[in-house]
Amino acid sequence: MTTHTPTHTRGSGTGTAARHRTGRRLQLTILYVVLAAVGLLYVLPFVIQIVTSFKTDPDAAAHPLSLLPNPFSLDSYRRLFGLGSMDDSVPFTRWLANSVLVTVFITAGRVFFDSLAGYALARLDFRGRNLLFNGLLTVMAVPGVVLLIPKFLVLNQLGLFDSYAGMIIPLLVDAAGVFIMRQFFVSVPREVEEAARIDGAGVFRTFWSVVLPMARPALITLTILSFQGSWNEFTHFLVATQSPQYETLTTGLAHFVSGSLSAGTQYPLKLTAALLATIPVAALFFVFQRHFVRSANSGAVKQ
Repeated sequence: MTTHTPTHTRGSGTGTAARHRTGRRLQLTILYVVLAAVGLLYVLPFVIQIVTSFKTDPDAAAHPLSLLPNPFSLDSYRRLFGLGSMDDSVPFTRWLANSVLVTVFITAGRVFFDSLAGYALARLDFRGRNLLFNGLLTVMAVPGVVLLIPKFLVLNQLGLFDSYAGMIIPLLVDAAGVFIMRQFFVSVPREVEEAARIDGAGVFRTFWSVVLPMARPALITLTILSFQGSWNEFTHFLVATQSPQYETLTTGLAHFVSGSLSAGTQYPLKLTAALLATIPVAALFFVFQRHFVRSANSGAVKQ
């Protein structure tokens, strides 16, 4: 009896552990299947968009959810880049050029000015600093749509309406970007700046040559967010311009989809334009995804 009981207990424990492992594997399998199904559900619209860009108008209208273009056509790409007839061409290259122009200037301006403002709020001791920071947080809480009419009135009064200056200057500084840089500069040890000042560096030299190179993760995050925000900006450009020559990809596509350029559904042409407009932002995010996630994680740890 004394020798048989431990053997029975050991066998029962082994069977319980095996059943537990089997149940665990079953749970993980079900979880992965559910996650894969949800992932496919989110990816499916993008796949349909890509496939539809290679369809003809009749095929897209008759089979909008088909994943095989029949027949395969590059007509929508030709029309977007002006390789088709003049009657059905779309000013896509002009929209693209305007988007690139304003995005480059806005991104560069935000990275520079947001860094300066963030450093000032984090390190410079001046009267009203806390009040200014609280005002910054208040601005971040205000919905952008509330400011559309005031933006139009100010731009019109200053003579900046319907111009590149009116599209770019109001977006050169972003409250969220200032907040991001300010939070990073607060975490920088003061001993580094004190050592630079002992060596004779001024405030701006300390910022530019010592502190700013240390802010590379935050700068990468700010660059990605600024590029994405300015590339996808719509409401500001809508109230800042009215001439077709200043249309960007967002405003041009909005007018195109609403049917102002031509009649008919034209699903391949519209989805091709939307696809090409998405590629730069997606490419930038995938290239810097590792840096973006790393900086986000480091910021969370510091806080």
